[in-house]
Amino acid sequence: MGRRRRELQQYSEVEILTAGSEGKSIAKIDDKVIFVPYAAPGDIVDLKVVKKKKSYLEAKITKYHKRSEIRIEPKCSHFETCGGCKWQHMPYEEQTKFKHQQVKDHLERIGKLDTSTMRPILGAPEDYYYRNKLEFTFSNMAWLTDFSKDIEFSDRNMNALGFHIPGMFDRILNIDHCYLQGGLSNDIRIAVKEYADKNNLAYFDLRKQVGFLRNIIIRTASTGELMVIVIFFHEDIEKREALLNHLDAKFPEITSLMYIINEKKNDSIGDQTVELFKGKDHMMEEMEGLDFKVGPKSFYQTNNKQAYELYKHTRDLAQLTGNELVYDLYTGTGTIANFVAAKAKKVIGIEYVDEAIDDAKENSKINNITNTEFYAGDMVKVLDDMFVDTHGKPDVIITDPPRAGMHAKVVDLLNRIEANRIVYVSCNSATQARDVEILSEKYKIEAIQPIDMFPQTHHVENIILLKLK
Repeated sequence: MGRRRRELQQYSEVEILTAGSEGKSIAKIDDKVIFVPYAAPGDIVDLKVVKKKKSYLEAKITKYHKRSEIRIEPKCSHFETCGGCKWQHMPYEEQTKFKHQQVKDHLERIGKLDTSTMRPILGAPEDYYYRNKLEFTFSNMAWLTDFSKDIEFSDRNMNALGFHIPGMFDRILNIDHCYLQGGLSNDIRIAVKEYADKNNLAYFDLRKQVGFLRNIIIRTASTGELMVIVIFFHEDIEKREALLNHLDAKFPEITSLMYIINEKKNDSIGDQTVELFKGKDHMMEEMEGLDFKVGPKSFYQTNNKQAYELYKHTRDLAQLTGNELVYDLYTGTGTIANFVAAKAKKVIGIEYVDEAIDDAKENSKINNITNTEFYAGDMVKVLDDMFVDTHGKPDVIITDPPRAGMHAKVVDLLNRIEANRIVYVSCNSATQARDVEILSEKYKIEAIQPIDMFPQTHHVENIILLKLK
């Protein structure tokens, strides 16, 4: 007996109400929420349901009856295929309105929090070419956007250098021009692909685990320095050196030219050795007179100008007078810790990644900062009652956790520590709302400041100042 074919629901002339999380817009039918990608509030469309869940549906647009008045023409030719800049079809000022509302909704719905102290979102001065780091992937399985059955695959160049197709681990969209990173980023990527195709270098096949070229990372600094890291699947000295020499000759602006031989099945490089081919093994960033050393694996906020605003607002909300002991949780490479150190008595940073702590210490040394200490380890294991007894009760805690938020044990400990102020920086206001709801047992919200770091996307940073009741 064959399986019964389930008919997909279709809806006609549905109005898109607002923009929601994950870059999708929202419609409602019979109180059922429908998430629709690449729609704009004000669109009136026909929808075809592609996924059913108990509490919501997901659908795609099959026809436009009326296009929203706020809808604009996207700049990027890869829009709707790449999946990266999901809001390019809306003006930037509209994007920031939706991001502000998204943060407000998360705090109120998830955390049941009072948002009366919420300040207007701080938008970015540049809504294109704002990223200082991009990673591109080589693949011999290009995603075809102009497929025709009349053309044999053997006649096609199936090599691609670009981004992963959403939901497909082995298919790469070849990128012609990316509007996220300026400078020489596009020129370098195109030059590498042209060289690779001309010299028949093998692009990586993720399924078969064969090939030569895997990834390329391009990092730019506000100081003008430029880092390029090429990742190969296996060593071939002659081919590797020829490619790297070609890059060096064509782009003398590159100040750090590096490479990695990654023979693993996945693309992560955290456990890989980075080899220096030419130039320096790092870049230097500058912020308010401070110099920050950025290595090939170092984390640094990807939007330089907005990172400065984020750190300034974090420091201002901390209300430091020079007499405070500050704990900086999830300190990374110590950027915030070193940035606020001049206005604190002492700053103690904690971070899981050993290499990041090494960078944090180095950045303190570079800037002659002597009132910082850094400790590496799992936050749950490092930050405990004994740690506080040893190092002192903090007056201010700054926390900037990953998207998953803080571990429940860490949140409970913060309630027990009872620092006068907590400044909670988050790239995910949903998990931030969850954590702050628990902290509300001891703390009240004094200020909320959303800051947009990622134009053309739904992502937004948010800072909350909590004061001990």
